[in-house]
Amino acid sequence: MGWLDTLLGRSKPAPPNLDALFALPSAAVTLQAATGLVPTGLGSVSFRAAEGGAFATLESDVQALLGDRVDKSSDSYGYTWLLVRRSPDDVSDLVTELHAVNASLEGAGFGPSLLCSLVSFADPNGRRLAIVYLYKRGTFYPFAPLSGQHRDNALELQARGALEGELPLEQDLGRWFPVWGAPGL
Repeated sequence: MGWLDTLLGRSKPAPPNLDALFALPSAAVTLQAATGLVPTGLGSVSFRAAEGGAFATLESDVQALLGDRVDKSSDSYGYTWLLVRRSPDDVSDLVTELHAVNASLEGAGFGPSLLCSLVSFADPNGRRLAIVYLYKRGTFYPFAPLSGQHRDNALELQARGALEGELPLEQDLGRWFPVWGAPGL
């Protein structure tokens, strides 16, 4: 960051730390104890697909690596989603595979195309929650969708309270973007 950036009040964004994803398995235990939500075994990575053969090859390599545990879809905003399925009891393997997808994209120079990753949770009463990792911010936030594109703000704040100290949480609530219709949620 240069002196002109300082003078104009610009700050350098926090660099992404993909290894922060590995804190999710222990955070899942804390979240379950505090809210009763358990992992569903579903997680997603969202990115803007690039044109060209190099990206297509990388994308097919990732799908080949994960096999039938991954489904590809696109949303109305033009983002591609890779939904990864694992056993609900195996959050560590799910996180490892999400990390591998992110690291593959980043390592091939497509890091700026990454939007977010999420891991889904649910309870027997039908409440749903995703812990979302914002790639460009290097932070997590909870997202609890309700029907009709409404949010369960109370559950999101309860999850934030439970996860403080476990994960680097996004402090700016305005950046807790809804991920309506995210695969696996």
